[in-house]
Amino acid sequence: MAGYEYVSPEQLAGFDKYKYSAVDTNPLSLYIMHPFWNTVVKVFPTWLAPNLITFSGFLLVVFNFLFMAYFDPDFYASAPGHKHVPDWVWIVVGILNFIAYTLDGVDGKQARRTNSSTPLGELFDHGLDSWSCVYFVVTVYSIFGRGSSGVSVFVLYLLLWVVLFSFILSHWEKYNTGILFLPWGYDISQVTISFVYIVTAIVGVEAWYEPFLFNFLYRDLFTTMIIGCALCVTLPMSLLNFFSVDPPVTLRYFRETP
Repeated sequence: MAGYEYVSPEQLAGFDKYKYSAVDTNPLSLYIMHPFWNTVVKVFPTWLAPNLITFSGFLLVVFNFLFMAYFDPDFYASAPGHKHVPDWVWIVVGILNFIAYTLDGVDGKQARRTNSSTPLGELFDHGLDSWSCVYFVVTVYSIFGRGSSGVSVFVLYLLLWVVLFSFILSHWEKYNTGILFLPWGYDISQVTISFVYIVTAIVGVEAWYEPFLFNFLYRDLFTTMIIGCALCVTLPMSLLNFFSVDPPVTLRYFRETP
């Protein structure tokens, strides 16, 4: 594979013409997270490379995954009758997840602040994000785990594909419109996940055994939110953006697609 040409000369030439364009309409991002990130990025020295910030955030996501795997290797720790994950572990994981999310939010701001934005930097950032989709979903899985009160491994497998589908969809949208419309689900999920980790440390995993509403369990709410966000928010918004940004480009796409 060492001699394989992953990027053609024509694609490399396009890097010189590439210009980053993104739109974020999520109220959570606009009114809370972006002002927070604008403050945080000022703490970093200007000599700090944006890619290092990106990679540091990714390493925290991987660390959370390995850290939780140590305490819950078979995903049964949250099941009734099994030894549960210590409360302090949930707090650590929650804090690190939020820090990783913050670093993912400020790396681009650091790049623009230091005038070091590059297409390769964006590729590096989003390439690591694609791997993070797997790590953070599997880490969250430990909250419910397997067993009578948990989520089956098959459902986890489906949820991983739903999350990856949302990620791929947003980049398909970017490829065809030239604009990256940042998905609402990402910011909402990261803040929610960090919060749920801390709540789990306070109330214990036993709290998730109880029904959320009638016979609707929290595990069902967990799966419904992920699937519902993808099908009812991400997919419709991507199609809306695809058809509304530049109709001639959209029509040309369908004419050129075999």
